[in-house]
Amino acid sequence: MGKKIRMGMVGGGEGAFIGAIHRMAASLDGEIELVAGCFSSNPERGRSSGEKLGLNPERVYQSYEQMFLEESQRPVDERIEFVSVVTPNDLHLPVSFAALRAGFHVLSDKPAACTLEETLALKNEVVRSGYLYGLTHTYAAYPLATQARAILARGELGKVRRVTVAYPQGWLALAGDSSGSKQASWRTDPTRSGESGCFADIGTHAHHLVEFFTGQRISEVCADLQSVVDQRALDDDGAALFKLDQGARGTLTASQACGGEGNNLNISVYCEHGSLFWEQESPNQLQLKRRGEPVALLKAGADCGYLDDEVRALCRTPQGHPEGYIEAFANIYRDFAAQVRCRRQEQPIKESSVVGDIDAGVRAMAFVRGALESSRASSSWVALSPYWE
Repeated sequence: MGKKIRMGMVGGGEGAFIGAIHRMAASLDGEIELVAGCFSSNPERGRSSGEKLGLNPERVYQSYEQMFLEESQRPVDERIEFVSVVTPNDLHLPVSFAALRAGFHVLSDKPAACTLEETLALKNEVVRSGYLYGLTHTYAAYPLATQARAILARGELGKVRRVTVAYPQGWLALAGDSSGSKQASWRTDPTRSGESGCFADIGTHAHHLVEFFTGQRISEVCADLQSVVDQRALDDDGAALFKLDQGARGTLTASQACGGEGNNLNISVYCEHGSLFWEQESPNQLQLKRRGEPVALLKAGADCGYLDDEVRALCRTPQGHPEGYIEAFANIYRDFAAQVRCRRQEQPIKESSVVGDIDAGVRAMAFVRGALESSRASSSWVALSPYWE
């Protein structure tokens, strides 16, 4: 395997839910080592976070600018090789820009930036810099999501006709929830979240899953977004009709105001000769329905011979030993680490289906922009391709 890939992290200090998830995922396969970080805008909190993580105090920085400057001056075989960006949305763009310009690869939480324009600017910088850039669209990295993609790509069920995807959550269902946690407060603040709330936060996950499963692009959208909770500045609920670029139709709903729901992302793809269904809360099962046949229930497991080789490679345990959220995140980190290793050794980059790229980030924000414009125009149809072409 060689020396571990060296990672720096921006964000994810004490009290941040997603930072710990990223660190667990990055360490799971033993290929990545966290060696530096700027964990908080609060110097004391950042210092304390680094201390608890056992980092060298000299490599716990007070700002990401300081980290990139000082790390770039270290010997090549000692400095960080990539940056994990786990901040609120408003910092995704400046941190990614600064990292790329300092000579570091970037793996960022989604969305890539707060707006479509920012994301297009980031794409230009990724292309200009030549460094690797990835997005953590976690749900595509579950083994059975990849199996569904493979089944559809082979045409086993015939032509895709209709897709339904829903992502209901309930954690922002009440007015008091907006200030109930650090995670909620920034997600409902336009200055930190961006031009959209729910649709940018979880609608982009649903959008990405549709394109990941089908291998097609959402080309047009007709949407109705709203703020269910009074005086909330950003959308917390919405629904959209969409068209895929090869003729299929679909519906996408995303809401954070569905009281009682947890994280119930689910998707159905209906084709000529059958359909499939997958849900994130039961990720180790994939329902496969062929016309005139009993429902088949595929299960995840490294020993499941009926799964594709690339799918079994995403599984770490035999069938019946549940894997989930951390392992899906870890699949992204493992694949990104493999790409960084190829770059380190000046070898061809290994393609990965589970690491989102900057083009996926652009299409996601084009979807958000199109949904917002459609909703403001009485749910008229909006073409998305002009945004990314």
